Amino acid sequence: MTARVSSKLYTPELLALATGLAEFQLADDLPLRAEARSRSCGSVIALGLALDDRGLVSDIGMKVSACAIGQASAALLARSVRGDNPGSVIATANALEKWLAGEGDLPAWPGIAALAPALDHPGRHGALLLPWKAAREALSQAGDAR
Repeated sequence: MTARVSSKLYTPELLALATGLAEFQLADDLPLRAEARSRSCGSVIALGLALDDRGLVSDIGMKVSACAIGQASAALLARSVRGDNPGSVIATANALEKWLAGEGDLPAWPGIAALAPALDHPGRHGALLLPWKAAREALSQAGDAR
């Protein structure tokens, strides 16, 4: 199990990530869609995905109303999801839930270590998981959309 890294939540790296969502606007032509809301903090995300003819993620867009943790988590998802397969995204979402519950390691995803300080802040776990839950839900529609 990964050790707790820090109690300082809003690091400069995390805040910088949170500002990176502007390039991932939610477009009407993204066929795989989901919305998620965190019960613990009220954060909301609307997410859209598209898959290419090989079944890999080809595009993503989001509308995010969340704290910096939710925004940073969404940015990390969006920055690296293109070209990935749905199974990898779903596995990462599941691994994040286990990690936050103290039942596993921080999953391998580019830049995800920036979210490690959130482990010590259970009130932010819902926001951190929000984009991943929305992506998992959207990808569950993949069989219908292709």
